[in-house]
Formats: sequence, C-alpha cells, structure tokens
Amino acid sequence: MSLLRRTGWVALVLIVLLALVSGVLVAMNLRGEDALPGQAESFNATPQLVERGRYLALAGNCAGCHTTRGGRPYAGGLPIETPFGTIYSSNLTPDAQTGIGSWSSAHFWRAMHNGRSKDGRLLYPAFPYPNFTKVTREDSDAIYAYLRSVAPASEQNREHRLRFPYDTQAALAVWRALSFKPEAFVANAGKPAEWNRGAYLVDGLGHCIACHGSRNSLGATETSRGLSGGLIAVENWYAPSLADPHEAGVADWPSADVVALLKTGVAPRGSVMGPMADVVFRSTQYLSDADLTAMASYLKDLPDVPKSEEPASAKTPIRRDAGTMARGAKIYDQRCAYCHGDQGQGAIGAYPPLAGNRAVNMARSTNLVQVIAHGGFLPTTAGNPRPYGMPPFGQTLDAAEVAAVLTYIRGSWGNDSAPVTQLDTMRR
Repeated sequence: MSLLRRTGWVALVLIVLLALVSGVLVAMNLRGEDALPGQAESFNATPQLVERGRYLALAGNCAGCHTTRGGRPYAGGLPIETPFGTIYSSNLTPDAQTGIGSWSSAHFWRAMHNGRSKDGRLLYPAFPYPNFTKVTREDSDAIYAYLRSVAPASEQNREHRLRFPYDTQAALAVWRALSFKPEAFVANAGKPAEWNRGAYLVDGLGHCIACHGSRNSLGATETSRGLSGGLIAVENWYAPSLADPHEAGVADWPSADVVALLKTGVAPRGSVMGPMADVVFRSTQYLSDADLTAMASYLKDLPDVPKSEEPASAKTPIRRDAGTMARGAKIYDQRCAYCHGDQGQGAIGAYPPLAGNRAVNMARSTNLVQVIAHGGFLPTTAGNPRPYGMPPFGQTLDAAEVAAVLTYIRGSWGNDSAPVTQLDTMRR
C-alpha cells in the first residue's frame, strides 16, 4: 500500500472517529431534553402563581446573582469569578431585546432543567442548573410567571471573560457529558413529607451543595460526597461541612435552633457571616417556618462523617511556639478582649465566645483569616435587625500578627487546634 493511500486511510479513520465522538457528545447533551412546543403556548400567570414564583425566587436566591449592587432587580451583570475566568449573570427581566421577554415558559424550563438557553446555547454551570434540574416544572413555571412581572430593564448581557478553551461551547459540551445529567427530584418513600420537602429545597432550589460541596479539577461538584464542605473558589471562604459535627453539622441541634439560624442568622450555638450571611439576608429569612423546619429536618438527618478511633490531638500533641503565643496574647489583649472577653467567653447576644467555638477550632483556618482581615458581619434580619459586627483588622495587622493572634486563640481556654502560619494568612 502506497504512503499516500495509507495516509488517506488514516485520515478517513480519524474523521470517522471524530464524527462518532461528536455524535456521542451531541447525544449526551440532548439526553432528557424534550422538544419545544411547535406553536406558541398559552400561559396564564395568575396573581397566585406570580406570588408563588416570587417566594420560590427568594428560596433560590435568584436575585443574589442576577442583581448588581445598586442595579435594577434581576437585570444581571454581576461578575462571578471562577478559576476559569469571569462569568456575568444574565438579564432575567421581561425586556424583549435583552432579557427573557421573548422566552416561553418551555424555554425557561429548558434552561432550568437542561441548562440550555432559548437560542440553543449551552449554559455555564455558574448558573446552578446541575441543582435546578431537580426543580419541578410547576415551580419553574411559577418562577417564570414572577420574572415576567418584574420591571423590564434594557441591560445588555455582558460577554463572559473566560480563558481558552473554557470559552468554547465544545469544551462546555465535554464538561456536561462528563458532569451533568438532567434528573427529577424523587421523594424518598421511607421518609416523611417534611423531610422530602427539606431535601427538595436543600438539594434542588436552594443549591446548597454549590458552596457546601467539594469540586473536582473541572469545577464540577462531587455529589457523591454530599454536603461535606468546600472551598468557595476565588472568594476563599470555606463553606463548612453540613454533616460533620465538628464543622457545621446540626444533627444534635434542636430543630428550632436550626430554623432560627436560617431565619435570623443567629442561634444559641452559632451564627452566620461571610457568603452565608448574604444567603440569609437575601433568601432564607423570607422562607416560611414550615419550609425552614423541613430544611432542618433534612439537615439534621444527614449521614455523619466517619470518625477516627481517637482524635488526632490525642495521637500527636500540638506544639506551639512560645514566642508566637506571647505575641498573639498581646494582640488579643489589645484588639479582641474588650468584646470577646479575657477568657474568650464572649458576651451573650452580642459577641460570640471563642472558647470551645467549633468555627475557631475547625481544621481549616480559612474563615478565621477572612474575618480578621475583612471583618465579620451578621445579616440584618427581621429577627435580628441590629446585629453586632466585627471591624476588619487587615489594614492594621500584618500576616505575622494575624497568624500569631489566631494561633493564640486556637490554643487557649481549652481550644487545642493547629497553629496558623503566615502562609495560611496569605491565602485570601
């Protein structure tokens, strides 16, 4: 066989293989996707449906990403930083040219359930359709009805700024083939209705795993690991595990305390700040007590993380540098003790205790560094309208001082957690 003929056969095989791979990718990206109606649908947005959609949009915290600070509601344009570049949220107002004014409820459902835009483009999963795929068609239609009722805003959607090849539909199709499959929420027949409602809100509309789950190297949530905690990329806050009692698990909390935390941002054994404070401020404080109780029922029933036979501290005593502890003690006395107490006891209803605080003693010190550097602010809620906050110290303490004071706090008053290094403080 001549070289020219052999080259031709190789090229033909490669073309056939490429066509097969392309066909598989297309098929995998169309799985579970219904054909759009052939003719215009009639859609009756009753006042009751619009109100229900307003409530569901709050539950999904839609405005949190689709409204810029000081911008028009749901007009989009909020930059979402990712390890792959910047994605800008889209305009969800009923403006016909720049929003979803020309979309049907079927288009909207396809975006929610299948992650595909009206024009057929694949959507980036910064829009959490891997979770919203579990939202029912009825709830999707209600949200659509509500969004059609908000004031239209003529705001052009901004182009994403992603690095190659992440800016291509081909790369996104590969990601979806590997990491996304449309699915419906399936109730657990062995659990009560309240538990199932909580599972629907937590795993679907609330998309809690988007922050409280770990991600692989391609940015996909590792659903098999559940709500086991995850680092929020770029923002560098750690969303703690909701199953680990040493992080943010609530299995041994009274249900009323879980409800209080989600409704007011504070509870007898914890409070929220950082990205979670924004979730409470914009979303969960507005949910009904019935839905919050359902979420509490589900969260309290999450499977616990496996425990070792004995704590790591019992196996290897933690060693702390005496000089670092002395510097930390001095800084604490000057900057922290007035509010948190000379024994880390805090002040009930105002300043959280640091002694025995699981947020202080978590293996990851990421959030502590963020709070020292940027301050800690609870959400303003109807149940806690004037929350106490903590000022930032990033402008007055250098990396060595932040490390020293956190090392002191994590090693005092019965706390026995690993020291914080200067390198830890620079990961912001």
